[in-house]
Amino acid sequence: MTKRQNRMTLVAMLVAGVVLAILFLFQALGSNANYFFTPTEVVEGKAPMGKSFRVGGLVVDGSLKRDGMKSNFDVTDKLNYVSVEYVGILPDLFREGQGIIATGSLVDGIFQAAPNGVLAKHDENYMPPEVADALEKAQRSE
Repeated sequence: MTKRQNRMTLVAMLVAGVVLAILFLFQALGSNANYFFTPTEVVEGKAPMGKSFRVGGLVVDGSLKRDGMKSNFDVTDKLNYVSVEYVGILPDLFREGQGIIATGSLVDGIFQAAPNGVLAKHDENYMPPEVADALEKAQRSE
């Protein structure tokens, strides 16, 4: 092979390597992404079954039930609600009527929150952006 052919082969291999690396990068990012869904989207079946995602909204007043380390509560976007089951210690700021985001997966219609997967807002003025947007959309559609 001539020098020109050697250079072209090297350039082609480098380009193929870069394309392959970018493909692997996007595949890894896509499989580790935790997408956010509102309770209405979960009820409508838009959330993936058995895969990890985030759900957020307001904790329904009177829905919190504790049994040792296991907690059950409902999360709403004021249109629909999703039942959440969590095993572990809830955050100190967790209260009924407050905004939360939970990370986990949907199993038999109940959202199973992952360990350390419940995040509560940090003061009375803050609302997670995803939850605020979901509540605003729900009010507009009423």
